[in-house]
Amino acid sequence: MTDIAQPIDRLEPIEDLGGAAQPLLQVTDLTKHFPVRGGLFSKSKTVRAVDNVTFSIAKGETVGIVGESGCGKSTTARLLMHLMPRDAGEFVYDGMLVGRALSLRELRRAIQMVFQDSYASLNPRLTIEESIAFGPKVHGMDDAAARALAQELLGKVGLRPEIFANRYPHEISGGQRQRVNIARALALSPRLVILDEAVSALDKSVEAQVLNLLVDLKREFGLTYLFISHDLNVVRYISDRVLVMYLGEVVELGPVDEVWDAPAHPYTRALLAAMPSSDPDRRTETPPITGDPPNPIDPPSGCRFHTRCPFMEPLCSEAGPKLADIDEMGHQVACYMSIPGSGHSRAPAAASHLAGAPD
Repeated sequence: MTDIAQPIDRLEPIEDLGGAAQPLLQVTDLTKHFPVRGGLFSKSKTVRAVDNVTFSIAKGETVGIVGESGCGKSTTARLLMHLMPRDAGEFVYDGMLVGRALSLRELRRAIQMVFQDSYASLNPRLTIEESIAFGPKVHGMDDAAARALAQELLGKVGLRPEIFANRYPHEISGGQRQRVNIARALALSPRLVILDEAVSALDKSVEAQVLNLLVDLKREFGLTYLFISHDLNVVRYISDRVLVMYLGEVVELGPVDEVWDAPAHPYTRALLAAMPSSDPDRRTETPPITGDPPNPIDPPSGCRFHTRCPFMEPLCSEAGPKLADIDEMGHQVACYMSIPGSGHSRAPAAASHLAGAPD
């Protein structure tokens, strides 16, 4: 077995070009629609999975994405990895336009992804060591160096290489497999790691271990995370900013504590109100939100949440609100109730919506 005490060869990460002030990733008007074939007497329709999603990720931060199933979270992640073609939108990675200044091969070295299904993500015919070493070998590293790197990374994720290196995926637990997937993602020296429900299939004790591991690895390797999860407690623990999606659109975006302490969108408030509590005196007795999400094939006009919103006014069904700043901390929301002078009866006065504005 390779002596992992020796210096380990690594793939050099893609150079930091713009410094800390330049976002690592900027996504503009990302759109993906899926065609649905019609029947004999019906027309073909389109599922609007992701609609004009715009956000950025700063270097070294963790951005969480939350929302109901079907809101477009995982589709957004797969579009960022180019696992499916986008219909519209641009990606700028550290100042380089993806597809022009930055090739897809370079992008997939710079951005890696950890999926929810830890077993399906691994090749059952490869040992754990071979799975981790595969990526570096594709990018030119020789076999011995790639295997040595795989063993080092196994140690980094808390798996002893002398025990786990030669095992196959079916011989280890779900939590151990997810650690292997994290090690495999780190093998290419990425700067951004996308975690798509990476801990949702784990029991709580293992989930806590993996979350703490992710925090430690972020600090050690200088990583940036895009963290997708249904568990709002997990998102608050690990994230610096949070992005809330509803029916393919971003409805709220801001620092995680700002969003949790002062949610501005009715949908965000409903999500937070639905969080389970261990306090018997804080049981949820009335549903915070009623009805099912509209059909993404035929979404409602205007604000897509207005069919379930208790504060809906005629304005809400006429035109969809755009993301607007509601404070100087980067907190944005797409809701007429928070946009000054929007015409909604609950909207603030136009001159005093930002901190420091004259009364």
